[in-house]
Amino acid sequence: MTADQAKLLLGPGPSNAHPQVLEAMSAPLIGHMDPEFLEVMADIKSMLQNAFQTENHLTFAVSAPGSAGMETCLVNLLEPGDEALICVHGVFGNRMSDIVERCGAKLIRVDAPWGKAIDPEQVKQALEQHQPKLVAIVHAETSTGVLQPMAEISKLTKDAGALLVVDAVTSFCGTELRVDEWGIDAVYSGSQKCLSAPPGLSPVSFSERAVTTILKRNSKVQSWFLDLSLVSNYWQGAKRAYHHTAPVSSMFALKQALQLVMEEGLENRYARHWEAHQLLKAGLEDLGFEFLVEEGFRLPMLNAIKLPSHINDQEVRSKLLNHYRIEIGAGLGDFAGKVWRIGLMGENARPQAVDQLLSALKEIV
Repeated sequence: MTADQAKLLLGPGPSNAHPQVLEAMSAPLIGHMDPEFLEVMADIKSMLQNAFQTENHLTFAVSAPGSAGMETCLVNLLEPGDEALICVHGVFGNRMSDIVERCGAKLIRVDAPWGKAIDPEQVKQALEQHQPKLVAIVHAETSTGVLQPMAEISKLTKDAGALLVVDAVTSFCGTELRVDEWGIDAVYSGSQKCLSAPPGLSPVSFSERAVTTILKRNSKVQSWFLDLSLVSNYWQGAKRAYHHTAPVSSMFALKQALQLVMEEGLENRYARHWEAHQLLKAGLEDLGFEFLVEEGFRLPMLNAIKLPSHINDQEVRSKLLNHYRIEIGAGLGDFAGKVWRIGLMGENARPQAVDQLLSALKEIV
């Protein structure tokens, strides 16, 4: 493989972008208040509503990466003294916990071992002992490869009268995500994973119940930039109000990426990610690898693989990157050196990407 060929990004993100997305990103700049750009924003909003499967009016893309989407949800919904129940089964639940405390809210944690899903019974017990304003959970935990079932936890949250906040950074446009049907009040994602757009934008959506909660705040939102009472006026209404200079080129790319999703169809896209996962699973098991996460809870787009003792993590990943121009992800935290995270996201959830990786691994290991 020659040095000028694009690297195959099979890590936890970003994923490779479609050529049409890169072409859209290179279009000439226009002003962020130009009527033509406001139409682009309207198109993005409409397609995000479709992709999130929601009718939420407050649906848009935060002009910052997925971590800012996480913060947008939490700082707008929480005030000092509020209680927040955070489900932690990996890195990103820990991040939400940190933000909760920075908001001055009281943190209540429900923890599961890394590589396992959150047990709804633990959530039920916590809700019986506390009265949190919101429950937050990661739908697709990128650090462990766990896909969290949502139905039971959603029902428990609603029965307790709390808001449900969901991290869908890795699951959005790669596996089933039904915001309205699942009763999700606030959801955030990222542009660089299963959307296969460049990093730097965070699609979000808020239910009417969440919007009402924000409008009834007794204190200012902790962050000026992420304050939805301000930024929402830029994204909706007949008269748009200037809030910030939007990343115009990134928005062009996001619009094109969403158009590709719409053309393919969500169900077809979900099926493609699942089929790529099955192909990878068969090939890796033939090579003697085992999955970290048990069947039924595995992310199709982020595969956590246990490393056999005879494989040197850094050595193999370096060979893949330097000799084959294939990137895969290392393990995090306690999984460092023990687990690989192999992403099959968006444009990379295709048989040719899987075959390319498996062929390289057969030569190395």
